[in-house]
Amino acid sequence: MPRTSVMQLSQLRNISKAMLMDFDVLGITSVAQLAGQDADELYTRINILTGARHDPCVHDTYAAAIHQAKTGEALNWWAFTPLRKERQQLGSFPKL
Repeated sequence: MPRTSVMQLSQLRNISKAMLMDFDVLGITSVAQLAGQDADELYTRINILTGARHDPCVHDTYAAAIHQAKTGEALNWWAFTPLRKERQQLGSFPKL
């Protein structure tokens, strides 16, 4: 799979200033570092580190960003929503 030509986190599709702040809290500083992450892990950690339950769409955005960092394919975050919703129904989505 082709690697992304994106050089900075801010260049990834779906990444807003708020998401950049999340990455800062999570200690994610590069696209290469993001490529090695897991959306479930990031979503669980951001909830714990901030002491607040984040909307599950944040998970979808993490998944989209990780996918782009790994493959170079820039998909909208909502492309990852159906899988997350299915996992929620099956009980395999992180419980907080």
